[in-house]
Amino acid sequence: MNNGEHVDKCHNRWMEKLNRDMTNPNYLDEWYGQQCGGCQFYIPLTGKLIDDWGVCSNAQSHLDGRVMFEHDGCDFFSEAVDGWSPVYQPRKE
Repeated sequence: MNNGEHVDKCHNRWMEKLNRDMTNPNYLDEWYGQQCGGCQFYIPLTGKLIDDWGVCSNAQSHLDGRVMFEHDGCDFFSEAVDGWSPVYQPRKE
């Protein structure tokens, strides 16, 4: 298996474990503004997974230490000062 295949398999496998599924009709509107990528406790992964995946580092959350999709979230969201996690800087095109 090459690196690209491995990354794709990780992405697909991890997507099945979302805390909040945006395609669920019960997804609350306020959750759109409380996604992991904008939380001060979100630490992005590196490499090919940097744009979509990171780790929760909020000790109050049951998701602490878990790999999280940037659009997922939890009840312990804490907004980052500039709208992005302090360690996450979106890749410039």
